[in-house]
Amino acid sequence: MNNLAPTLPEWTARIADRSARIGIVGLGYVGLPLTLLFSEERFAITGFDIDPEKVAKLNRAESYIHRIEPEHLLAAQAAGFRATTDFAAARELDAVLICVPTPLHPDHTPDMSFVVATIEALAPHLRAGQLVVLESTTYPGTTEEIIVATIERHGAKVLRGEGHELDGVMVAFSPEREDPGNMTTPRRDIPKVVGGVDARATEAACALYGAVFNRTVPMSSTAAAEMTKLLENIYRCVNIALVNEMKQLCLHLGLDIWEVIGAAATKPFGFQPFYPGPGVGGHCIPVDPFYLSWKAKQFGFETRFIELAGEVNESMPGYVVETARRALERNGVAIKGAKILILGVAYKRDVDDLRESPALVIIDLLRRVGAEIRYNDPFFATVGSGRHYDLRMESAPLDDLARYDCVLIVTDHSAYDYADIVRQSKLVVDSRNATRGLESSKIVRC
Repeated sequence: MNNLAPTLPEWTARIADRSARIGIVGLGYVGLPLTLLFSEERFAITGFDIDPEKVAKLNRAESYIHRIEPEHLLAAQAAGFRATTDFAAARELDAVLICVPTPLHPDHTPDMSFVVATIEALAPHLRAGQLVVLESTTYPGTTEEIIVATIERHGAKVLRGEGHELDGVMVAFSPEREDPGNMTTPRRDIPKVVGGVDARATEAACALYGAVFNRTVPMSSTAAAEMTKLLENIYRCVNIALVNEMKQLCLHLGLDIWEVIGAAATKPFGFQPFYPGPGVGGHCIPVDPFYLSWKAKQFGFETRFIELAGEVNESMPGYVVETARRALERNGVAIKGAKILILGVAYKRDVDDLRESPALVIIDLLRRVGAEIRYNDPFFATVGSGRHYDLRMESAPLDDLARYDCVLIVTDHSAYDYADIVRQSKLVVDSRNATRGLESSKIVRC
């Protein structure tokens, strides 16, 4: 490879003719689908992950994500995809996209350890003329405070200002907008928000993403792009909290919140439906409000409304457990020692994703009060240990449901036959309205 720093037109020309080599760090629910998207456009992708087992599987064209098939990986390999744990391979690349987790610490402060470790591993191998893009959801200022600062501390120049010469590293932020399980919106149709440290980084990142997405949305800064992603997800968090609270009130009033939402959704303006549940899951919605509130406190600003929404959603697993306790007592069964089957542990319908799933909290709460818990989920034959859970359980078969005192629907997978589940069960507590249309004294909706 020619190590002379290119001009911006030369750099974008390599994107246009597909000779640019792209690196993607973090081959999980965001990074691996993005890898396939670039591979479909004939880009040679180098994938980086710190998990050698994942790397070995990918190089054997074996998938560990439900919706990604081996033939997708074989097609990517034909286009030049390979996976590695060796960050020195970044020297060969024109662009590196960082798609690593940004979880919370137990005290709800941002855990930036994955981002920090990634850029520390990359920085010694970066050179002038490369583009580095952070995709991980985070608080405004992260790209400058962590990515740029680390690159500069390792002795490389980060481009700022005007011109076409790329005599330093370009840095940008472009938030992932992955929606696991969404089979209706093609990834290419999801506009890509891009904010660079300078205009050259923004232009380069727009050229790169414009090769695979149908629209790019350039922003004035990395911080503006970072805030955009937080606004998107906090908007959802706040509205989910609203309907979760409305659901509880409707139950007191003897009303069906789902009927109410359906009627409100007929209004052709000024209303967008959101739906209640046992809590929120996935990487973004449970996390993002706390990222922003943590950052706001540095400026002496309290995000009271946002924090309250987060607290309402966090309280929902406890509300579900309390509903199950009351329903069991009406059947003459104490929750201590009760045999309960959790139906669905993924954080949302028809995905193999446990991140921040409310089911994990519900299981923990039920165990603490002495219930005997089993689960069934078609996407998880086993559930082991994670950052904040240690279950070590195997999925139970859906047979002889009458042996359980309660079947608790937490995730409404489409594979379940809910009418048959109700028929077999003594008691069904439904936190997802999965049994809508079914009438039975066995069903308790919450």
